[in-house]
Amino acid sequence: MSRIGKLPIPLVSGVKATIKDNEILVEGPKGKLTAPIPEGITATIENNELAFTRAGDEGAVRAKHGLARALANNCVVGVTQGFKKQLQIIGVGYRVNCSAKEIELHLGYSHPIKYPLPAGITAVSEQDRATKSIILTIEGIDKQMVGQIAANIRKLRKPEPYKGKGVRYLGEQILRKAGKSGK
Repeated sequence: MSRIGKLPIPLVSGVKATIKDNEILVEGPKGKLTAPIPEGITATIENNELAFTRAGDEGAVRAKHGLARALANNCVVGVTQGFKKQLQIIGVGYRVNCSAKEIELHLGYSHPIKYPLPAGITAVSEQDRATKSIILTIEGIDKQMVGQIAANIRKLRKPEPYKGKGVRYLGEQILRKAGKSGK
């Protein structure tokens, strides 16, 4: 039995879940999300809890048991609390301008990079005087989308190992290399 898959998901007050065909629709105070139910997995709602059971013990079905529960749990957490990722932008002259529909990044290239934000995602930037960097916070209800946007922005200017400049996740440790040791 999957350790993750057998745990029930409590539906707190204000959260409503419905099961249709091979999909779970979760509605809460922050919005609506859907999660797929893979083949061989059944979902039930009893006593204000969402539970998952599997049909057999084949490897493919066992692998999807925990996945189905984790995706549904991400929906429940997303519509109640939401998710956020923080990026730290370090570099001389690097700037970030956030608006409702896009992020404009100045990352040392000859032109600014405009990254459009999908619906339901917000971004806020603030200056961190202690580390002389910019903290970019990306928030939304869909965990996968928030993580993908953060990864795409990090990919625009990955942190380099010599000076540590670039875009990194907040708290990420970069292995620094020694420069040239000339005479």
